[in-house]
Amino acid sequence: MLEGEIALVTGAKGGIGAATAIALAEAGATVVVTARRLADAEATAARCAEGRAIAVACDVSDAASIEAAVAEATARVGAPSLLVNNAGTVQPIGLLHETDPAAWAASVNANLVGAVAVIRAVLPAMLANGRGTIVNLSSGAAHRPMEGWSAYCAGKAGLAMVTRSLALEYGARGIRAFGFAPGVVDTDMQGVIRASGINPVSQLPRENLGSVDGPAQAIVYLCSAAADDLAGQELDIREADFRARAGLPPV
Repeated sequence: MLEGEIALVTGAKGGIGAATAIALAEAGATVVVTARRLADAEATAARCAEGRAIAVACDVSDAASIEAAVAEATARVGAPSLLVNNAGTVQPIGLLHETDPAAWAASVNANLVGAVAVIRAVLPAMLANGRGTIVNLSSGAAHRPMEGWSAYCAGKAGLAMVTRSLALEYGARGIRAFGFAPGVVDTDMQGVIRASGINPVSQLPRENLGSVDGPAQAIVYLCSAAADDLAGQELDIREADFRARAGLPPV
């Protein structure tokens, strides 16, 4: 399905990022697995189809690290034609006036500014080639406030507008941009949320959380030509029509 594509996945130490990297490799793409620590990226790359993945260290809160990672990936396997902007954080969790201002800013930097920096790093080559796909991991929190998540909500809301801006500015030049909300999934982030005890999401029993495999499958679908007509939209894995198109079972 994705033979000949080069996919860069941020935040692929575990969770949705790792599952997506593995699924993209299974679909035929060459995958650039990134994480802050090279060892973590290497561990995920080792789980991908043999010969389909390389590991590169990348800290999305550091612009120099992003530029270096994209340059290394391009030198080793070629310029990315697919980007999955997965890296992010839900912290700090707490009421707005009680959270540390530096931590609040760092959250927006990771979830929004860092994601934009990765886009900026891969976009020139995509434009030169006349094609490219960018999947920004979104959230229901991008569109409605959640108690204790002011930084996360703000960052994801900003990223949703970035997705729309990409579609407006570059859609006619072959760039497809998607926002994708994966639902409530059993990841390390959800462990942090449960520990906080703030807002209804933290009260969800772990056994009710979704698997990482569903979002990974949906992202692979968005990276394929079958999703061309959805470009520029925010998609939610809980939407029945989208699930059907992506080959996922009904909720």
